[in-house]
This record gives sequence, C-alpha cells and structure tokens, in this order.
Amino acid sequence: MSGAALRLSGIACARGGRLLFRGVDLHLEAGGSALLRGPNGIGKSSLMRICAGLLREAAGTVERHGRIAMADERLALDMEQPLMQALSFWAKLDGADAAALDGALAAMALTPLRDAPVRMLSTGQRKRAALARVIASGAVIWLLDEPGNGLDDASLALLGRCVEAHLAGGGIVLAASHQPLPLRAPVLLDLAAYGVEEAA
Repeated sequence: MSGAALRLSGIACARGGRLLFRGVDLHLEAGGSALLRGPNGIGKSSLMRICAGLLREAAGTVERHGRIAMADERLALDMEQPLMQALSFWAKLDGADAAALDGALAAMALTPLRDAPVRMLSTGQRKRAALARVIASGAVIWLLDEPGNGLDDASLALLGRCVEAHLAGGGIVLAASHQPLPLRAPVLLDLAAYGVEEAA
C-alpha cells in the first residue's frame, strides 16, 4: 500500500444546475485520513462519489492510486440472501478470498449472523455489514459516508480498530460524518468553506 494516494485539486461540484462547492484541494498519502464536515445539502456525499469515480466533477482533477471501496447509506446487499452469501458476491468481484471475508465478519462482530438473511438484520447490523464489505475488499482507499449512523458505542469502537489497522498498514480513509469518529489526527475538510450558495 506504500504507493497509495488520493489527490483532489480544485474540485467543483454542480448538481441540478446549482454549483455546490468549488476549489476543494485534498492530498492524502499512504496512512493518511481526512474527515469531511459541513451542513446537510453542502455536497459531502457528492464529493465522496466524485472521489469514487461515480460522479463527474464540474472542475478540477482527481488522482487515485490504489483500489477504492465505498460505504454509504445504500446497503448494496441482497436482502433475501444469508449475510455470508450476500457479502461473498462482492468479495468475488473484489478478488477477496474466504479468509478476508471471515476476518471482516469477525472484525465487525458479525460472525454469529453469517447465516441470517440480510432482511432480518437490525439497522446497526446492516451498517456493520456494509463496513465489513469494505474491509473484506482489500481496497487501499476507504470512502466512508456517515459510517457511524446506526452504530452504538461498541460498534463505533470496532470501526475505530479497523480504521486504525487499515491506516497502520498504509491505507487511506476519507470519511464524511456529523458525529465524532475514531480517527487519529485526520485532515479536517469543512465544505462550508468552499460553498458558493446557501445549502438547501
């Protein structure tokens, strides 16, 4: 992971004909993390999607060195399948082996639920499942959009340990959150400083 990097230079985002923000710069190297802040409607999720390559920037450039995995409010798991099977679908696409998936389930305290249908999981368990998908992916760059939503203190601690291990191994984490997250000395990026109009 030593060559990992995520670099944003002069990024602007327009949605629905409205310019949300412009001039965003962020340079993260291996082991680096950033916390994205700002009020609702300012464009945090849009910036995360730009970083993931799912949304085109209105201006500026994005450089990604290393594979990306993203967790947001979309669960992206088959609700009718057992949890292990639903996660295995993504693990195969990511080229992750069974050991990586087992490790991710254990890291998020989901091993006892591996045979439970996804639809039977609670909100917090589903959030942990989405995070396990990211952990198992082997991606060097983690994009976590409101990862603490629905998590209790114990689950937040699990997330913190996983993030710490990922960063220690040379990974990169960009997180957007309204609540405190267990990130050590992250770069703080307040999108309100880059806004050009009132947030809706």
